[in-house]
Amino acid sequence: MQQQKYYLKAEVINKFLTSSDDKLETLIMVSGLELLTTDQALYEAMASVEDRKKIDLNKLVKLLEVTQIVSHQNSTGTKRTILTPEKATEIRKKAQ
Repeated sequence: MQQQKYYLKAEVINKFLTSSDDKLETLIMVSGLELLTTDQALYEAMASVEDRKKIDLNKLVKLLEVTQIVSHQNSTGTKRTILTPEKATEIRKKAQ
């Protein structure tokens, strides 16, 4: 039986790294799902955090341990983009 895959968007990663959400922590840390994200989503999630001291480094290490990070360019055929202030604000709002 094929393992279920779950794609982590930037706002989900942002929320996981900066807040306490039991459901999300369980999903990422113990669910056994195959987690995927892109280098672009990880970059956007981390770069959109206004106070970098709020990033839980233990959660970041766990995220890197259990998530397959694929190349945005290889998976979409488009180059990575620079995070704009507007996009960062949008990610923070969705992560709440």
